[in-house]
This record gives sequence, structure tokens and C-alpha cells, in this order.
Amino acid sequence: MYHSVATVREDPYLITVDPARFRRQLRWLSSWGLRGVAVGTLLRCHREGTAGGMVGLSFDDGYRDFAEEVMPALVEHGFTATVYVVADRLGGYNDWDGQGPRKPLMTAQHVREAVAAGLEIGSHGLTHRRLAGLGAQDLAAQVAGSRQVLEDLTGQAVEGFCYPYGSLDAAAVEAVAQAGYGYGCAVSPGPHSGVYALPRCYIGDRDGSLRMTAKLARHRWQR
Repeated sequence: MYHSVATVREDPYLITVDPARFRRQLRWLSSWGLRGVAVGTLLRCHREGTAGGMVGLSFDDGYRDFAEEVMPALVEHGFTATVYVVADRLGGYNDWDGQGPRKPLMTAQHVREAVAAGLEIGSHGLTHRRLAGLGAQDLAAQVAGSRQVLEDLTGQAVEGFCYPYGSLDAAAVEAVAQAGYGYGCAVSPGPHSGVYALPRCYIGDRDGSLRMTAKLARHRWQR
């Protein structure tokens, strides 16, 4: 689970990885015989029994640096990934982060370019609202409404949803399933864990080779 890849002075939420660090992390994956793929691809290959050596790479929020920094680095390593964009904020800023620095978001053209490059576009909601506790109408707008916006933009089915802030409850998970998504990504979903609330491993700027090795070992032990 990544968010932003950029050079910054302020990072109060620890969501940003320096571009040089990011490339070292990709090289580390390659050195372990792992290949970064889109989350949807990973799940399909898992069902087919062909997911050996694959690791799903996901990027939340859809920052513009995904187009500027992440996509070229992925191409260099022969990797793909999924970026979860906030459907009603394309071309805007991360106005949901009250205390963090303003970061520009991908534009509609960036999204189209990512699709053309073979990357997966998923939904991160309509406006990046916390879904836990929302009523049915608001859930429909955030979950089903965002999917429609992105499908109209890309001309492709949107398979994946990612819960903003990792916030979910039983109603939110059900809304994702009912909206026609193939899967949902969470952080630590607890009792809701499943195909519509997949757990993920946070990766940040502090994750060098030793920390990455420890996280890989922990993942394999938990399986």
C-alpha cells in the first residue's frame, strides 16, 4: 500500500516515499524474484493458481506524482500497479488532508494515459469520505456513483474499490459488493476481511531493505 512518491519537506501523515527510495524498493522486489502487478491481476491469477512470484502494488488517492514518478519507474522494472483515484477530485487537490501539504491529483487525461499504459484504475470513493456509519444514499454516491464516473471516463469496467482512510463497516462492504466491484482494498479490515475488504501492507519512506525483508517474512508467516 503506497500513496505518494515525491520529494517533499513536510509529510505529517507519512504517505510520501522519495522517488530514489521507491526505485530501490522496486529493485528489492526484483531481487527477491517478485513482480509487481495490479491488484485485480493478482486476484485473477490467484484464482487460476498462477500468482506465484507476484505482489500487488496499490497507490491510494491518485496523486499526480503517480503519473510523473511512479509510472516511469514501473516501466523500468516491467511492473504494473493499481491506482485508486477520487472520482470527483480529478485535477484538484487532496482537500481531505486538513493539516498536510497540498498535493495535486491526477487529471482525467492522466487517468486515460494510465489505462493506455496497462495500469489498473480503481475507485477511492467520490470525495474521499469515511464510509463507516454513512447512510444508504451517501454510500451509494461514494461507492456506486464513483464507479460510474470512472467507467464513463475510461470506457472500461472498474473492478476495484479502496476504502478511504481504511474506514469500513458491514454496510460499506455490502455496498461495494452490490455496486458490482470484483474486490475491495482495506488496510486492517478485522472481522470484515475477505475479497471485499482485503488487508494490505503499508510501505513508507522508512522502509529500506531490512524493513522490507521483515515485512515479507511476516506476510509469509501469516499465510
